[in-house]
Amino acid sequence: MLRRGMTLAFKFEEIAAIELKPSLYELDGISRAAIEAHYSLYEGYVNKRNEILGKLAEIDLSAANQVYSELRALKVELSFAVGGIKNHEIYFEHLGGGGGDPDGVVGDLIKRDFGSIADWRADLKATGMAGRGWAWTAYDWDERRLYNYVGDAQNTYPIWNATPLVALDVYEHAYFLDYQTDRASYIDAFFDNLDWSTIDDWASRNQIRK
Repeated sequence: MLRRGMTLAFKFEEIAAIELKPSLYELDGISRAAIEAHYSLYEGYVNKRNEILGKLAEIDLSAANQVYSELRALKVELSFAVGGIKNHEIYFEHLGGGGGDPDGVVGDLIKRDFGSIADWRADLKATGMAGRGWAWTAYDWDERRLYNYVGDAQNTYPIWNATPLVALDVYEHAYFLDYQTDRASYIDAFFDNLDWSTIDDWASRNQIRK
């Protein structure tokens, strides 16, 4: 039962946007201007997360029927903001490399689960072309294999108990400055700039093995 005057007892700290690696300003096929514009959107998600949690901390649940609609709106908005933070931090962190074919544990997993690196790349590209927001390669802990998943927004469609290893942003803001409507060429540039050592490090830290 809700007590009179009860509030959502959020104890949270504001977070700050991560700093970008210098190598992100020297990508092949993705301009500095595009990265800077993209980063500003990520900063917006960080600020929105902090703002929403502050608002949630002030909601008085004693008038529950009156606050539920507001609560729902804030909770949905929070999932979008947090999704935007997490998705973009993966995206920025695993760019800045030389692309090519992976030869570590992730490369072995890709060959096992997709047949070849070329088949994985073709499937992820097609997933990115079909989606409206994101495409991910993630390791499913229940099936112990990789899948390519599609997401139409920052908060859709979450796959529980799966760890993302590759995050491909296909929102227009990711590529329009450089490629206008040519999403396919942007995706090719994305592959050319992947840092496989970073991705392999994530797999190692999460104890993902073949």
